Amino acid sequence: MPICVFDIAPDGTASQPAADRPLGDGYRWWHFDLSDPDLPEFLADHVPDIPAAALTAPETRPRADVYGDGLILNLRGVNLNSDGPADRMVAVRMWVTRSMVVTVRMRRIFALNEIRERAEEGQGPTTPMGFVGALTAGLMGRVRDTVFDLAERIDALEDTVHDDTAPLPAELVEERRMAIRLRRYLGPQRDALIALLATDTTMMSQGQRARLREHTNLAKLAVEELEALIARMTAVQDHHTAQAALAQGRNGYVLSIVAAVFLPLGFLTGLFGVNVAGMPGVDVPWAFAALCAGLVVLTAAAIWVLRRMRWI
Repeated sequence: MPICVFDIAPDGTASQPAADRPLGDGYRWWHFDLSDPDLPEFLADHVPDIPAAALTAPETRPRADVYGDGLILNLRGVNLNSDGPADRMVAVRMWVTRSMVVTVRMRRIFALNEIRERAEEGQGPTTPMGFVGALTAGLMGRVRDTVFDLAERIDALEDTVHDDTAPLPAELVEERRMAIRLRRYLGPQRDALIALLATDTTMMSQGQRARLREHTNLAKLAVEELEALIARMTAVQDHHTAQAALAQGRNGYVLSIVAAVFLPLGFLTGLFGVNVAGMPGVDVPWAFAALCAGLVVLTAAAIWVLRRMRWI
């Protein structure tokens, strides 16, 4: 059984289909879940083979193709369900003609639910291409909100570059992955909307084409913003990596200076610490004091040499 079926009149009012009432001047919207066992039989009776195969494909990518007197559309939106993150995008498959709109989804799509609620209130899209425009607006509006929320979080992460002692933010890697995944899907969606805008279908009025152009520009803006966010996060990570390398190099430099100073001291103390006969000063009371004084002088000389060589 379909999720919902509506006969939508030219004034936007929706009603349940009745066997004793013809469709009239409007169009019929069929909405299915991909797992519906009745879907293959319905498609075999109402949809041509190629669009039917596109509606039931297990994997999809955004597309917009003219087939006969209809349109094959695949669009994606951010996942607002509880079963995964927003970048695990949801797909809607569509077959659109003058008298029919068939939508198929795997997971709940809030933009379609919004159209369904409006149809139940008598404010459904008045034409099939109006339906496409309303769905595109709902999908891209939620994409815009998700991308802008991500941008705000990246702004907060960028503030960490002003504190050289702050560690690399733990969430930076996941935010970067999210931006990359969104960019992966929204790039083809932008191209699909551009292709849809370029179609010469007579189902689309000038007003609908103008509104679709705005949605296409929004898709372009989202892709450009994601590309900028990816670059900004890369810059943040590079900054923290450079700071870590600088700190490591500074620590290594300090250790090298300490080693240069104490190396001759260690040699002398080791030499005079051997327990064999013939060591000078064994029977002299002031020999230990002289050795300590010599070590102090040697330390001062080593520091003077390092300063002359501009190592410190």
